[in-house]
Amino acid sequence: MPRLENDLSALGTAAQAYLDRSHPMHIGGKAHAAAASYDLSDPTTGQSFARAADASAADVDAAVRAARAALNGAWGRMRPNERELAMLRLADLLERHETEIAEIETLCSGRLLANTRGVDVGYSAHFLRYMAGWATKLEGQTARLSIPYIPDGEMAGFTFREPIGVVGAIVPWNVALGIAVWKIAPALAAGCTIVLKPAPQTPLSALRFAELALEAGIPEGVINIVTGSGAETGIALVRHPDVNMVTFTGSTPVGRQIAVDAAGAFKRCSLELGGKSPVILFQDAPLERAIPAAAWAIFSNHGQNCCAGSRLYVHRSLYDQVIEGVAEIARNIVIGSPLDPATQMGPVVTRAQQRRIHDLINAGTAEGARVVVGGTPIEGPGSYVPPTVLTDVRSDMTPVREEIFGPVLVAASFDSDAEALALANGSEFGLGASIWTNDLGRVHHMTRKLEAGSIWVNVHNALDVALPFGGWKNSGMGADLSEAAVLAHTKIKASVHHYAELP
Repeated sequence: MPRLENDLSALGTAAQAYLDRSHPMHIGGKAHAAAASYDLSDPTTGQSFARAADASAADVDAAVRAARAALNGAWGRMRPNERELAMLRLADLLERHETEIAEIETLCSGRLLANTRGVDVGYSAHFLRYMAGWATKLEGQTARLSIPYIPDGEMAGFTFREPIGVVGAIVPWNVALGIAVWKIAPALAAGCTIVLKPAPQTPLSALRFAELALEAGIPEGVINIVTGSGAETGIALVRHPDVNMVTFTGSTPVGRQIAVDAAGAFKRCSLELGGKSPVILFQDAPLERAIPAAAWAIFSNHGQNCCAGSRLYVHRSLYDQVIEGVAEIARNIVIGSPLDPATQMGPVVTRAQQRRIHDLINAGTAEGARVVVGGTPIEGPGSYVPPTVLTDVRSDMTPVREEIFGPVLVAASFDSDAEALALANGSEFGLGASIWTNDLGRVHHMTRKLEAGSIWVNVHNALDVALPFGGWKNSGMGADLSEAAVLAHTKIKASVHHYAELP
């Protein structure tokens, strides 16, 4: 049996040194202490390993004021190419501190070290460089005007894109720094400043990132980090009157309340919410690729992905073969410490999340679902959940309707394309979907008809920085990544110039 507890002595010296420090907030480019603090716990043991500042509404106000001052000060005066160069330097620094930041993130979240290296550091550096290029490419338009009630003279119209202002961002724990950079990078490219609230479980990587931003030459107050153990910090940020835009990744119920609060103040709002993404295998699916892809679409990152392929629909002619193939992969996944390179699945983030996942599995079996593999809690102090496959499911079952956010796959068969489409769209969520077929006509038909923001063909969860990522239905509104995210952080201004007739 692999070791389930993290061996903290295996951490690098940089990560060890950072954990030994105090962890105040980062406001106005300086350490900002709070009146209270809370414990951070290792998901493999449940034991506390550090403490973080617990922000008050007054701390949030200080962060927003610092962001406003930077917007009206040094950051606002920087030329676009200077912002670009600072972001490129930040990407370099992030890569230089790869081991330190990845280990910090793994210890907080329970995610595999390979994932925190590849996504939270590697993908984030890539995204920063992509977004840095947009700083010099935000352009307006010109037009020769024909306003009928001003008949004399020549008129020209111009449009400008300006930063929307101070951005309030709230991010989850499942890809903590990676999603934080999804919020920070387009805001910086557009010339905005930001106040970011990390998830209570995973604040340290964002705090360290903010220190690196200063080192890269991004002025004080541009990136502010407020940490908090409860909802009060986020509520104070969303409702602050000097926050111009709110961007949030997290659960649908919280996102819905944020949308209500933002609407009342006419704030722009971008929400990437829950998901229950279908993986659809048609009768001509390339099974040598589709079976492992269907397994890892749900089991990677311990199922803690908003666009995880948590619903599997397979043509009846392939159903038994596919289910057995996915179940065999699940049986052989190595569960252990996320710091161990041999581990393929670590713990979920907390014991509370572990209990919730097992409650949803039990609800499914009580409603008639069959457990093919997994389903039984792993004994011990950590918050581990075994990879689980539930079959014989119906669309009205609890684990089919609700986002589980754990390594639990629900599976059913279909007989026709129309039935597959109905099953896939029969959800309140619409974040992602993948279809597995070599029939080009079917690809075009299903791509048009599936109700989701991202449709993948013969691949799942393929996110590129140049493509927008956002949800339909209860999966949210707005988009992260791509040009769309940059433009969302701008406001447009029109200017009309009237020229007298020349002699």
